Amino acid sequence: MTGAVRKWAVAASVVALASLAGPALAPYDPVAHLDGASKARPSLAHPLGTDVYNRDVLSRVLHGARLSLAIAALAVVLAVTLGTGVGLAAGFAGGAVDQILMRLVDAAMSFPRILMLLVIIALWEGIGVVPLVLILGFSSWFGTSRLVRAEVLSARSRDYVTAARSLGLSPFRVALRHVLPNAAGPVLVSAALGVGQIILIEAGLSYLGIGVGPPTPTLGNMIQEGQDLLVQAPWISLAPGAVIVATVLTFSALADRLERAVDPRAVTGAA
Repeated sequence: MTGAVRKWAVAASVVALASLAGPALAPYDPVAHLDGASKARPSLAHPLGTDVYNRDVLSRVLHGARLSLAIAALAVVLAVTLGTGVGLAAGFAGGAVDQILMRLVDAAMSFPRILMLLVIIALWEGIGVVPLVLILGFSSWFGTSRLVRAEVLSARSRDYVTAARSLGLSPFRVALRHVLPNAAGPVLVSAALGVGQIILIEAGLSYLGIGVGPPTPTLGNMIQEGQDLLVQAPWISLAPGAVIVATVLTFSALADRLERAVDPRAVTGAA
């Protein structure tokens, strides 16, 4: 692991740990209506102020960040698992299997993803966290499958794969033990990018009111709640917005450094 990759991996770990520790760090109940004036400015008692319902913004940001990152992480695990499985099957089997699977992937990628999500979630009244994770995960694996397929097509013709086949190893074992490890790098890059992308999508859906609904705090619905108060109480929307920007930039930078480490040609291409 290069120094740049290590640095951004540490940064991503800090973001993840801070999100996981959110409930322990939060000074107040994120849904509690506190005593005192609403829309209070940041102070020692409320470092990020309070919102229109007199709830502590810092507590809501910490809980919302944990929920948003948990949704993104679980959806990415599901997407990477599905994408890797389909890409491995298509690349290793070849022939008609490859053609059928890749045409299905092409058809799915041609459909506008946001439109598909809006339609599904809008029709699913009162959607919860688990269905949201499943919807985001099942709609996010297509790109990963193409990356894995490309790596598998390159690896399956190499000498060590031919030698493994000549030893009588089953195709399943050859695929898992000798071909799949070559796709680990692109999969990690795809996963790091996917976390940032799904956090943005989940925030957008919550902002539109069709994701996780209030009073449960998410970064998206917190921005929506403060959108009409940007002049009077900007901290209500700016705090969760800043967390989204910092998180997405961190995982995007990690993905970029991972790509450079996996494929040195990416450095030349990016220069």
